Amino acid sequence: MPIHFNNAGAGLMPPAVTQAMTGYLAEEAQGGAYETEQRHAETLEQGVYERLARVLDAPVDDIALFDSATRAWSSAVSHLPFAAGDRIWVTPYEYAGNLILWTELRRRLDLHIEVVPLLHDGDVDLDWMSAHIGDDVAFVSVPHVPSGCGIVTPVEEIGKILAPWRCLYGVDACQSVGQLPVSTASIGCDLLTAAGRKYLRGPRGTGFAAIGPRLRAQASPPFYDLHIADMVADDDYEVRTEGARQFEYAERGNPGVMGLDAAARHHLARSDGGPGPLRDAVREAVEGRPGTRLIDPGSVHAAIVTFTHDRVSPQDIRAGLRRRGVNVWIAQGSHTPLYMRTVGIEYAVRVSPHHYNSPADVETFAVALRDVLR
Repeated sequence: MPIHFNNAGAGLMPPAVTQAMTGYLAEEAQGGAYETEQRHAETLEQGVYERLARVLDAPVDDIALFDSATRAWSSAVSHLPFAAGDRIWVTPYEYAGNLILWTELRRRLDLHIEVVPLLHDGDVDLDWMSAHIGDDVAFVSVPHVPSGCGIVTPVEEIGKILAPWRCLYGVDACQSVGQLPVSTASIGCDLLTAAGRKYLRGPRGTGFAAIGPRLRAQASPPFYDLHIADMVADDDYEVRTEGARQFEYAERGNPGVMGLDAAARHHLARSDGGPGPLRDAVREAVEGRPGTRLIDPGSVHAAIVTFTHDRVSPQDIRAGLRRRGVNVWIAQGSHTPLYMRTVGIEYAVRVSPHHYNSPADVETFAVALRDVLR
């Protein structure tokens, strides 16, 4: 089995996750999909929400399920009542999928998208935020950890700056949930989105969000599905919840939801402290090779190490490491365009260990990298 250092793309699912999914599929095949759903209603309608609420330190009514983090983000943000002239703050580390949505909303609604500046070391300029915040800032969008490099954004400190103001605060936590402690209560955000497949080690095709009451009170979804709404007259309907599930659709892949629940259970049962020193060991292995360039902004880092080499392309490095039994991935500059363009990165190698990796895995990676870069 290869050493898996591509957890920022998709973590390896624990046996409990695959067993939950395949067992549910077998039940559907043998006894019917509706009947299987009914047998597992406690997990599908309640348990998974309760466990994800614990993962995010959020009220259970704030939790909603989606097929991706991008769907979660767009489902919440695109239905907010922005007005012409509203200022939207993003950082240079904003994910391109979110930027596409912001660009469309800017064109449609005449919003002003402003990029929060960075300090010389790559950290977000909190003093600038404190000095420039005002009631015309409608939304602040921050990735906890961007996909292209390992900086950890100080989301709690940002939350304290924004708390007295009317702006909504959204955090993209795709790379932090399952890797770092995440608490919506401590962050003070109105929206936090994540994918099941990354450091949480759930299946692809699953995403979830904590959508807080301030955002829910302002959003106007154009449609409410039958799991939370009823036609109460020929020309009227009634929504049965004020919770975040109003943003969901009723139809979903229940095997994936069962896998996501198993991943949340597995995460909550963990007693380790996360990747910890493995990140530093990977960084040292990369930095020690002549010709490498680390893309490593900021003063606090997660377990994502991104680099290029002056002679060997990222694609060739990935292929060479794969032949030697090590999985890494290619970080595309276009996925974090506001930052990567400024540092001249089109493609880079991304190495992302997790808690199940070992120092021996890092040593194997270091030897393989040395061979590839000869």
